[in-house]
Amino acid sequence: MHGQVVVITGSSAGIGRATAVEFARHGWRVALLARGADGLEGAREEVELAGGEAMIVPTDVADQAQVEAAAAAVERAWGTIDVWVNNAMATIFCPVTGITPEDFRRATEVTYLGAVWGTMAALKRMKPRDRGAIVQVGSALAYRSIPLQAPYCGAKSALRGFTDSLRSELIHDKSKVYLTMVHLSAFNTPQFDWGRTCMPDQPKPLGKIFQPEVAARGIYWAAVHRRRELWVGWPAAQAILGTKFIPGFLDHMLAHKAYEGQEGKKHVSPERRDNLYRPVPGDHGAHGRFDGKALDRSAQLWLDTHRWAVAAATLVLLVLLVLAGVLLGP
Repeated sequence: MHGQVVVITGSSAGIGRATAVEFARHGWRVALLARGADGLEGAREEVELAGGEAMIVPTDVADQAQVEAAAAAVERAWGTIDVWVNNAMATIFCPVTGITPEDFRRATEVTYLGAVWGTMAALKRMKPRDRGAIVQVGSALAYRSIPLQAPYCGAKSALRGFTDSLRSELIHDKSKVYLTMVHLSAFNTPQFDWGRTCMPDQPKPLGKIFQPEVAARGIYWAAVHRRRELWVGWPAAQAILGTKFIPGFLDHMLAHKAYEGQEGKKHVSPERRDNLYRPVPGDHGAHGRFDGKALDRSAQLWLDTHRWAVAAATLVLLVLLVLAGVLLGP
């Protein structure tokens, strides 16, 4: 994969930044798309330290013209885009009745339409060449919505529907462009410090927390392997499967647990700034404030990305059990 080109949106911080470094570790050229100049510069340094080559393209993904211009700039400088990762997102921690129409629209335009514009820019270049991969960074919340994040949950659900529709179109056209979606659990990123909120206390992830590098490994794996979907973390698997079998129970459980579960113990500072309309100055890195709680590996991800090894080990175990039964039998 050395020298291939990946475009990553929302790559100045959080999961996008960790993903940029992961691709760099494998020798990729990484085009960094985001709004925050400080974070983009920090991401560039980390990509180069990891052994990759970086290009900064300041972009607001909610603006289709900016996304198209970014794709054109990358190909002018580096040639063919091999992988496009739609990761940029915006969230609002607030009940629906407390969100203004303008804020709801903005969060949707970034999280949903930003991914649509990125997909269209990638397809415009990949489909005529009949190759390339598009990775949609999704969430367990694309399947199992939770209270206090309706704009984000709605956008991720819409992105899943859009992706499934497009996948069928690509199959119909016999296209070799590869489309995948990676559904994540909760991660230790700066979004909980800069997502817009109307809650009195600081937002925090719901449930078990993982480090962003775990998501990055899953996203990279999905980009270079043909898998329709990849789930990252047991909580994502539990939420997705639970929604299929006990959706009503989860509605009531989350109504009682997801409010306290998303609020920390410190009050929101009056000086707190959010990034809904403009980036928060400074280089915020990949990690949030939950390093003490976040897990740096996921057994579920390993099992999901090593299915053949798991199947082979299971088969060997069954054979051994049968042989043991024969040898120890009457």
